[in-house]
Amino acid sequence: MKSRLLTISAACALLTACAVGPDYQRPAALRSQPLPAAFAGEWTIAAPAAHLPRGAWWEVFGDADLNRLECAASTDNESLAAAVARFNQASALVDIARSDFFPQLSFAGSAIRQRTSRNAPQSGQPAGQAFNYNTFTVPLVMGWEPDLWGRIRRQTEAASARLGASADDVESLKLVIQGAVAADYFALRSFDAELALVTDTIETYRRSLELTRNRRKGGVVSDLDVSQAETQLRTAETQLPALQLERARLANALAALCGQPATTFAIVTDRARLKPPPDVPPALPSALLERRPDVASTERQMAAANADIGVAKSAFYPRLVLNGIGGVQSISAGTVFNWPSRIWAIGPTLEVPIFTGGRITAQLAAARANYDETVANYRQTVLGAFQEVEDQLAAQRLLAAQLVAENAALVSARRTLDIANNRYRAGLVTYLEVATAQSAAFDRERAVVALQGERCVATVGLIKALGGGWQATAQASAASH
Repeated sequence: MKSRLLTISAACALLTACAVGPDYQRPAALRSQPLPAAFAGEWTIAAPAAHLPRGAWWEVFGDADLNRLECAASTDNESLAAAVARFNQASALVDIARSDFFPQLSFAGSAIRQRTSRNAPQSGQPAGQAFNYNTFTVPLVMGWEPDLWGRIRRQTEAASARLGASADDVESLKLVIQGAVAADYFALRSFDAELALVTDTIETYRRSLELTRNRRKGGVVSDLDVSQAETQLRTAETQLPALQLERARLANALAALCGQPATTFAIVTDRARLKPPPDVPPALPSALLERRPDVASTERQMAAANADIGVAKSAFYPRLVLNGIGGVQSISAGTVFNWPSRIWAIGPTLEVPIFTGGRITAQLAAARANYDETVANYRQTVLGAFQEVEDQLAAQRLLAAQLVAENAALVSARRTLDIANNRYRAGLVTYLEVATAQSAAFDRERAVVALQGERCVATVGLIKALGGGWQATAQASAASH
């Protein structure tokens, strides 16, 4: 008897060790060719490493106001709170899937008053009598499905993979929000610098107009010079409201990102806050791109879709459920808990699919097609990651070159303005030449300020494309090796 029980236990263990469907293996990141051996230096793609800490990457900019805004967005952003709630849902779904491993025990008590039919069949004839009676039942119902073909393991595997993807989605949204805060902040500081520049220029034009009017009173210049100086002043003044409007919109956007009402949110204007961005290391470690949470999320979605194939495939096999019931039953409430009222039943239920009209086959085909879709999404995400990093690296290089050229043009424009002012004071030219030189210098100064802001925004874009900073990532990568 003992050996028979051991044999049955070993057979059950062998059956429950089986899991139909393919085991997950990460497919190639590109369909028709291997990944590039070099990427802006020496770049490779390996396993997703979105779980590695990113740290407060924005601190590389050394801006206290930006640090404060990023902390507020990380704790109070409502979109991020919704993503965390979705993660908690995914965690609960894992527990739901895992619960099928265990026997299910439930209570289903009932109290029924019923009547039989006079015409109920009895020995092939109508019963001829009807009875009214009560039935009181207090049972405990138990059911357990041995995981013979791995259906429960596959659905738990799929739920766990989706939980990982949900965690990566939280990190991805967090990175998007942090990047948006930094980009909007530097754009706002760029407008601060432009506003200060326009304000200073307006004051310069106002002094020029006053000087021109005094020279007109002395008969040195004509009314045309006065009119040109006044036109130049009024034109500059019209630019202030447009810049102030754009700054207000950016401040309102930052308020929403930080989970605060725009009515009470304020950032003090400070042109000095626009500082040069940190230098990007000339050689970036290959582990950087592996930490992108969107790449990790799509890879986890592939694993979940692969497990879904196993769940769909298990439907082709018999399904065994062990059932049991135990309790008491009586026609009288007074005797329902007496020992003679006890009832019990135990036995298996075997469900074997024979003909389903192609439903199971179609479900398996749908699961495989869904897996193919997730593979395509994964590869497209990898391609998009390469594109974003290449775009941002190109922006770093080209914006720096453009800023050098603009600074040189600004130096030339200022020299031209000095020459024009000297010629005007000497009475050699009209004010038109001074106005033209002033406008050219003003345009170059605004271009330099705008480029400084664009470089900061581009640096934020590069950090975001790399998955959240290069310093903490490089340290984590070195520690892992």
